[in-house]
Order: sequence, then C-alpha cells, then structure tokens
Amino acid sequence: MTKTIFWDFDGVILDSMPIRDFGFAKIFEDFDKSLVDKLLEYHSLNGGLSRYVKIKYFYNELLAQDVSDERVQELADKFSTIMRAELTNKKYLIDESVEFIKQNYTNYNFHIVSGSDEKELNYLCEKLGLKNYFKSIEGSPTPKNDLVKNILEKYDYNSKECVLIGDSINDYEAANINGMKFYGYNNEKLRNFDGYIDSFKIFNLERFI
Repeated sequence: MTKTIFWDFDGVILDSMPIRDFGFAKIFEDFDKSLVDKLLEYHSLNGGLSRYVKIKYFYNELLAQDVSDERVQELADKFSTIMRAELTNKKYLIDESVEFIKQNYTNYNFHIVSGSDEKELNYLCEKLGLKNYFKSIEGSPTPKNDLVKNILEKYDYNSKECVLIGDSINDYEAANINGMKFYGYNNEKLRNFDGYIDSFKIFNLERFI
C-alpha cells in the first residue's frame, strides 16, 4: 500500500517548460541560435536535470569550452531572476494536479523533488500557495536520485510504499534506482514505463494500492 508520493514540479504541478525555454534562450541570447536550439532540445529531453547541468552542457558539449563554477552560478542566478518574475503567476498551475494534491495531502506523505533550484522552488511554492501541502520541497543542485534517497533515509520510508510522479526519463531513473514505482504524466513518451496517469481528474487512488 502506498503511503508516500514524490512529486516532480515542472510539467507535473506547474506548466513551466515554455517559460524555462525562454529563460535559457535569454541567458544565452548572445550565442549562436543553432547552438541554443540544441540546448533547448537537450532541456526538453532531460526535464529532470538541473539548470546547472544544462548550463555546463552548453559550454562543455556544445561550445567545447571549460566553464568556471562562478560563471555557471552567475548564469543560474540570472535564469532564476527570470523564473521568479514569471512563474509566480497562478495561470501556469496545472489545475487537475493541484486539485488532486489539495484533496489528498492528508492521506499521503507528499514531497517535491525537482531539478529546479531549491531556493527558487520554495519561493514559487510559497507564492503559489502550495507550500503547506508538502512535507518537504527539495531541488537542485542536489541530483534528483540523491534527493529521493536522502528523503527515504531521513523519514525512514519503505521504498515499496512510495511512488514518484514525473514527466521525464530522469524522474523514472530516480524512482527506479531507489526501488520505487514510477508514474509518468504529461509526456506520451513515458507510456511504456511502470504506469501512466492520463488525467488526475479520473485517476483512481486504488491504483496506488
């Protein structure tokens, strides 16, 4: 019987991917557009990875250049400023997910594990009125695999009583490596994995049992 649900944030609770596309395009606006497009493709395929990883990918893989940790942090901060300004708008909330969370947060232990920056994530959840529904809200720069592992250990959860809901292959990997069931959502490419949620409006809680 499932007692704990780990939630990804972007694409599951908040429809933020188009805004994050804009953010990456903005911080790299002085570079070749074709390379930025390749970064956006990488971003789309790896939604669960942090911006720090993606910024390093742009420099290391696409530009074939080294990049200092200071420069990565500078760009990540610039990205965060753009996100904070835009994503506090409640129009980006995925209504059916939020409604499910509101109706069930007393029945399960809810945790957010995200590739988004942890400070920014907590800021957004506070502004969007979501913070009180979750026992913890955690994000990058800690990798998602480790976020899940650390929560399992901290709260002494049985991984067989936990599930992770996400919209990317990185979410599946975080669930799989930590021995829990995965439910894909909002990404048709995930239908072939453990389970898939077509809509929280018709989602049957008995599937968790």
